[in-house]
Amino acid sequence: MADFEKILRETSYPGRGIMIGRTADGAKAVTAYFIMGRSVNSRNRIFVEDGEGIRTEAFDPSKMEDPSLIIYAPVRVYGNKTIVTNGDQTDTIYEGLDKQFTFEQSLRSREFEPDAPNYTPRISGVMHVEKNRFNYAMSILKSDQGDPSSCLRYTFAYENPKAGEGRFISTYMGDGNPLPSFEGEPRALELDAAFTENIDVFTERVWKALNEDNKVSLFVRFIDIASGNYETRIVNKNQ
Repeated sequence: MADFEKILRETSYPGRGIMIGRTADGAKAVTAYFIMGRSVNSRNRIFVEDGEGIRTEAFDPSKMEDPSLIIYAPVRVYGNKTIVTNGDQTDTIYEGLDKQFTFEQSLRSREFEPDAPNYTPRISGVMHVEKNRFNYAMSILKSDQGDPSSCLRYTFAYENPKAGEGRFISTYMGDGNPLPSFEGEPRALELDAAFTENIDVFTERVWKALNEDNKVSLFVRFIDIASGNYETRIVNKNQ
């Protein structure tokens, strides 16, 4: 089991990342989604609430260059399912669920981002909280070692996840040129009682662990597994 804060502190540029897990007391499902940026265009963003989810928005519209891969809804809610992704595949999953497709089936029409030479992976998660039960799944769509002619599709499902544990997936393994895509299974994390005692403590610690120069925005949600009620926190570097 890895230390989530340690991973973030030691990785200067994980890109965008999704963490999903369960609090140490077992009572709440937890998710965190963050974005980072190296270019002016990527850093010129904030998270804003949009219904039960969030969307990205230009902090200074006059500096926006290309919105195609940076303006999207990272979080949407479909019934008792919360969708978290790093791109507009959030909408693809939402529309797929509405057509009775599975999470994996919904993503069959998508692949990695067309941003050569990085071919940034599309990472996605879906949390299902219903009748005092919690399950989740995560996905990564990536090029085959930088070859855009082949898309690799991985889905990982976690049924009745253990209290005090989580999983983390990011777009990159670190900085580089081209940026190295995430490899392997989502990282297994230990989420101890002090870390997950409340949403404000968790949010503050994750935000502080992210690289100061590159971090842009953070979304955190705690969902009560018994009731389905949730709390949300958003932190933006641009205020």
